[in-house]
Amino acid sequence: MYTYSKSAELLERARQSLAGGVSSEFRKYNHPHAIFYSHAAGSRVYDVDGNEYIDFTLSQGPMLVGHNHPHVVKRVEEYARNGQLYAGQHLLEIELAEKLQKMIPSAELMRFCLDGSEAVHTALRVARAKTGKQKFLRFEGHYHGWLDNVAWGLSTPTLDALGPRASPNLHAWSAGLPAQVENNFILLPWNDLALLEKTVKARCDEIAAIITEPVMCNNGCIMPKDGYLQGMRDLCNRYNIALIFDEVITGFRTSLGGAQSYFKITPDLSIFAKALASGYPISAIVGKKEWMHLIAEGKVIHAGTMNSSNSTVAAAIGTLEVLENENVVERVYLLGNLLMAGLKQIGKKYRSNLLVQGLGPMLHTGFTDLATVNDFREVLQYDKAKLGKFIAGLHDRGIRVIGRGLWYISAAHTKEDIQKALDIADEVFKLL
Repeated sequence: MYTYSKSAELLERARQSLAGGVSSEFRKYNHPHAIFYSHAAGSRVYDVDGNEYIDFTLSQGPMLVGHNHPHVVKRVEEYARNGQLYAGQHLLEIELAEKLQKMIPSAELMRFCLDGSEAVHTALRVARAKTGKQKFLRFEGHYHGWLDNVAWGLSTPTLDALGPRASPNLHAWSAGLPAQVENNFILLPWNDLALLEKTVKARCDEIAAIITEPVMCNNGCIMPKDGYLQGMRDLCNRYNIALIFDEVITGFRTSLGGAQSYFKITPDLSIFAKALASGYPISAIVGKKEWMHLIAEGKVIHAGTMNSSNSTVAAAIGTLEVLENENVVERVYLLGNLLMAGLKQIGKKYRSNLLVQGLGPMLHTGFTDLATVNDFREVLQYDKAKLGKFIAGLHDRGIRVIGRGLWYISAAHTKEDIQKALDIADEVFKLL
């Protein structure tokens, strides 16, 4: 069993200078508290207490090719010698954009940003400018960043507090959100095409964009129902609405062209981040020329001093080269499906109400009597206490998983890693 005394000491020290001792709210919720790490390589990450973990959090997703991949590191080291930031253009960002154009169906034009939250807001600005409409439609439990107008519908005190499906109650995720922001968006449950059609038909004159995770990764790793994304695409075509795919998680993980390639549904605008540069801060808003021309012509302002800095672009180029040359996507599907099948078998062995859902490259484990989970309201029916014990049991034995039950697979994982994770899961189930 692992112990965490050095991390506890550092956390107490950090609280004297860092608000809450951390630099991102989610880091508070590791087990048994925020953990301090010393180094990482491949599928492993190590903390200051000397504990070694097979890492299925992958830094909340970015490390698709594994930690500290030598090709990515080499690319960064070589290019950073030329300079860090020019406040001007450089050759490698053109090469990066050209690579993404070839991979992503919707990527006729693009701009680079620093993170997913910023790129989301750029896409919403473009949609409002082109359509002349002001509201956007989004879904319960979908995460599009932490900024004001998307920080709703992510948490609720109880399932009943969500209110009726057709007009959910709006629960602010944070204190300090301006009340008028509530008028910027319409919130609906996901995976309900009839309700979506009814709402869009009634309010199409208000809606500039529909934004969605094409797979609901952040809560439950839920696949879209058959026809749901196509129905969304058809509605947007009919009513002059931008379809925005938030591919921060699905990008390069579901396929090299993202979920839009996997599902063969091309959105108007898309957001890519996380796995784009193996942990370096870069994101991209990509889209069709008929939407992106507003940025190209300067009618919609997009700016950022730190955008497309040398190191981040080099990391992205290096990451994409690994993705192209090492059959990463095929590998993570293979390993993820092995893990999913093994976890399901363990659940049956112990007659547990374990539910395993996902696509393979990313998957979710939770405890519920539901046969499937299709939206955020059903996610709230998971047994959180039991999941917490399961995740803590794994962590104390060297398997690091995101606390809400989300697992990511990288190209650095091996079949031996998967088997070890399953053996430890079996051990934890005995205790549960």
